[in-house]
Amino acid sequence: MIEITDTIALSEDEIEERFIRSPGPGGQNVNKVATAVQLRFDAANSPTLSPAVLRRLAPLAGSRMTRDGVIVLTASRFRSQERNRRDALDRLIAMIRQAATPPRPRRPTKPSRAAKQRRLDSKKHRTTIKQARGKPGPSD
Repeated sequence: MIEITDTIALSEDEIEERFIRSPGPGGQNVNKVATAVQLRFDAANSPTLSPAVLRRLAPLAGSRMTRDGVIVLTASRFRSQERNRRDALDRLIAMIRQAATPPRPRRPTKPSRAAKQRRLDSKKHRTTIKQARGKPGPSD
């Protein structure tokens, strides 16, 4: 079991890992060894994720989530397969943790009377400045 929060724990069999060849520099080793990890997690069919968490997870995952609700993470930052596995899993855990915390509700506020007065004074000041820019009249 992979502990994410107090209430959310993922089973090992919910996560599927595939090893692929890593892009970028690395010489002959890159062509022979599959060190990059492609981690797949079916978030839509996961029994541990609530619908609210899934709703918040979708925008966090962005283009990494497919239409079917599968999150696909690719990790190729490190040269070793084990470190890439850990990196992909850590990124998934961080994403789910962030989605698990509900957003704080916004408390509507009103501007103070002094703030309203300052805004109106500044508008009057700008008005006088702009009126002074006008063309001179016949009396000027």
